[in-house]
Amino acid sequence: MSVKVEKGEKNTAKLIIEVPAEEFEAAIKRAYEKNKDKFQVDGFRKGKVPYDAVEKMYGPSVFFEDAANDCIQKTYPDAAKETELEIVSMPEINVTKIAKGDSLVYEATVALKPDVKLGKYKGIKVDKVEIEVTDDEVDAELDKVKEQNARLVAKEGEPVADGDTVTIDFEGFVDDKPFEGGKGEDYPLVIGSHSFIDTFEEQLIGKNAGDDVEVNVTFPEQYQAEELQGKPALFKVKVKEIKVKEYPEIDDDFAQDVSEFDTLDEYKEDIKKNLTEQKEKNAEAEKEGKIIEAIVEDAKMDVPEQMINTAADQMVQEFAQQIQMQGISFDQYMQMTGSSPEAMRDQVKPQAENRVKSSLVLEAIVDAENIEASDEDVEEELKKMADQYQMELDKVKEMIGDQTENLKRDITMQKAVKFVVDESK
Repeated sequence: MSVKVEKGEKNTAKLIIEVPAEEFEAAIKRAYEKNKDKFQVDGFRKGKVPYDAVEKMYGPSVFFEDAANDCIQKTYPDAAKETELEIVSMPEINVTKIAKGDSLVYEATVALKPDVKLGKYKGIKVDKVEIEVTDDEVDAELDKVKEQNARLVAKEGEPVADGDTVTIDFEGFVDDKPFEGGKGEDYPLVIGSHSFIDTFEEQLIGKNAGDDVEVNVTFPEQYQAEELQGKPALFKVKVKEIKVKEYPEIDDDFAQDVSEFDTLDEYKEDIKKNLTEQKEKNAEAEKEGKIIEAIVEDAKMDVPEQMINTAADQMVQEFAQQIQMQGISFDQYMQMTGSSPEAMRDQVKPQAENRVKSSLVLEAIVDAENIEASDEDVEEELKKMADQYQMELDKVKEMIGDQTENLKRDITMQKAVKFVVDESK
């Protein structure tokens, strides 16, 4: 394998990678072994067709795509390492030469970590935030706890109203035909939650338990399923049950039920204390954010678009994981909201750019101030993780494994944040 590098504009590079003919030929044979059961040629049993017979019938390029992918997966990591470039994005691959009996040549276009020229990063002035917790905020927190302790009870003799929870069966039709994902049974729907598209929920208001309702809606133009985009749909809905929330009285008994305190006044004082602590943490985070924002503003860097796109993709993946932890698949969420991964990526790109630039300036400060993570720092961080996840320290160390360098990087970044905050005015 040989590698050539062509530097591009805005911190990009093109790696031109040549895989020797014998390696490409071996990959073709591996592709044949992997796929030979799929071919059927007269005179041979399925799965027993010789390579030469497959090639004669389907042409020499029949295995090129699989073989090229195989070679790229095997050679790109070593090629990237050989260049000693700081690559910060997934490669964009383009095969430029592929032929039987010849070497395989492909290009991998990548983003490189940009140089950062720091401006002012010490003595950043930030206005102090005054911390105050009002009685209204305490009452609002009480209302949240009251909401959490509400009971759903059957609503008798009254129709569906905004805020009610209805249990429904439904089936959707487009052009008089049912569509995939358009059917559900015993589905709990909160009226006014806007978890269903268009005016679906509003059309159930005023209906009674036992009613069969025809709901007409139109799918959004940017709906995830392309075949449904902008199309009118009819949902046949059965309202099976209507429930309404019943709230507890906020008094001393309520305080005893939801907390460790005997009286409502004691519980309110604890809420105020916790809200004050939370506001102080938020104020500190806001201060950090403003300081880093000012440092980014005064720094000079040329960030490649691929680096921002990679960060945006990561943010979408993080959101998908959070949604899945709540018991909803990402596909379901996309369908419910009428969004798409591409639209979400575009939406988070400004945040992704800020995240990338913030990370780059902090790394530059780490270098400028010779900030390091000692073995003691790593041990302390591992102990915090053990406490957080309620695991034994040895188990955490085993889980981290060979990711210690990443942990050290995180620690140095935290130290860089503390440094610029301590140096601020």
